[in-house]
Amino acid sequence: MFELLLQGVLLGGLYTLFALGLSLMFGVMRLTNTAHGDFIILGAFGALALNGWGLNPWVADVVVLPIAALLGYAIQRYVLNQTLGKDPVPSLVVTFGLSIVIQNALLETFSADPRSIESNGLNIQSLVLSDSLAVGVLPALILFIALIATVGLQWLFANTRLGRAFRAVSDDPEIAELMGLRSKKVYALATALAFMLIAMAGVLQGLRTTVAPSDGPMLLLFAFEAVIMGGMGSFWGTLAGSMLLGVTQQVGFRLDPGWGVWAGHLMFLFVLLVKPQGLFPKTR
Repeated sequence: MFELLLQGVLLGGLYTLFALGLSLMFGVMRLTNTAHGDFIILGAFGALALNGWGLNPWVADVVVLPIAALLGYAIQRYVLNQTLGKDPVPSLVVTFGLSIVIQNALLETFSADPRSIESNGLNIQSLVLSDSLAVGVLPALILFIALIATVGLQWLFANTRLGRAFRAVSDDPEIAELMGLRSKKVYALATALAFMLIAMAGVLQGLRTTVAPSDGPMLLLFAFEAVIMGGMGSFWGTLAGSMLLGVTQQVGFRLDPGWGVWAGHLMFLFVLLVKPQGLFPKTR
């Protein structure tokens, strides 16, 4: 039982990284990015491309993060800011279009073959916890990064000037503008940070397993379920929802290899029925 829970928590760490960027963008801009999963895959293939151009795999994994931040800033500042408003449809349509463009661009550039990022053997190393229990070094590292990212985001929003700016434009952008904040620039900074998290998630997914251009919608679904179960806009909730999804899927996989993802969907529906606002909804 302990081994099952541990494997679920390790999987939940990966789902946390999938979901944090989505939670951040919704929490600041009330924007649901339907291309979120495709941007995760784009981050993985970005690292693969840099590696193919001769960069050391670990250097490529790091270099892709600031590139993702610049991309996120530009997309928000010059594309998504034009779609924000009370009507969510324009942003959904635009990000859906971005999803299609990214998938087809990756297919044309890299083909449909699954690939993985070179980890220099990190993905097969393990930590021995007892005579009968060992965990992979890479999943444990992913969980550690997920916890640091969650704590870091919570601290950023609660204790820094930038975090206060994020909260101000999220609560009331018009009043924030009167106080001297430029909401569109703040939105772009939030998306830049979200895209760094997205790219990190993509790189770690590529290190952990294979990735393909068509994987984006599946990763979006996992991220969306984790965010909704935890509570939209809540980073602690996102962590809790991701852990719940990971453990539930592992229980399903243990019962039958084909039941894992399905079990996660059932848990998602159950939480929606019991607590429609999520386990830890964002409070003002």
